[in-house]
Amino acid sequence: MGEMDSFKNITQASFVVNIPKERVGVLIGEGGNVKNKLEQLLGVKLFVDSREGTVVINLSKPPGQGGDPTSLFKARDIITAIARGFPPEKAFKLAEDDYVLSVIDLTEYVGDNYNHLTRVKARIIGSMGKTRRIIEETCQVYVSVYGDTVSVIGGFSDVKAAEEAVKALADGAPHGAVYRMLNEHARLRKTGGLYPPR
Repeated sequence: MGEMDSFKNITQASFVVNIPKERVGVLIGEGGNVKNKLEQLLGVKLFVDSREGTVVINLSKPPGQGGDPTSLFKARDIITAIARGFPPEKAFKLAEDDYVLSVIDLTEYVGDNYNHLTRVKARIIGSMGKTRRIIEETCQVYVSVYGDTVSVIGGFSDVKAAEEAVKALADGAPHGAVYRMLNEHARLRKTGGLYPPR
């Protein structure tokens, strides 16, 4: 589909998401299975321009005929999650009401210097993926480090805790201090205590 073709599908109720071209194939899936599943699950229609990396999301039915506008937001988040490196099965968690997506732009913390970004991403991933795994396990979230971003999928307070850990690491906090912060969140989570506001 050409760029102009996808624009003709944009209405006032459309959402448009730009995704890296190398992730378009993941969004479409083998034989279109991921795109089809997303459309059926949420009652949306996707128009994918693979040359431009543009996805237009429309409701299959207008709201007056049973279309659910919240599906547009869920579809947008699922597509954004796939665009940010998550495999579709993890991205599809965002179809559930109690899951949220957070995308942290590392350039806001370290600028766009390639070496700084590489160093910070290495800190967040950790040796053999250890730090990312600790964040995922203690907060019960999924984490993807892709391009200049770190994205998190999970429950709202868990995502907030993971976000704080990522931002602290990006700001240069020692890993030990961040692990203690994460353990405190895990403890509060177990005892049902709310995550303390900051």
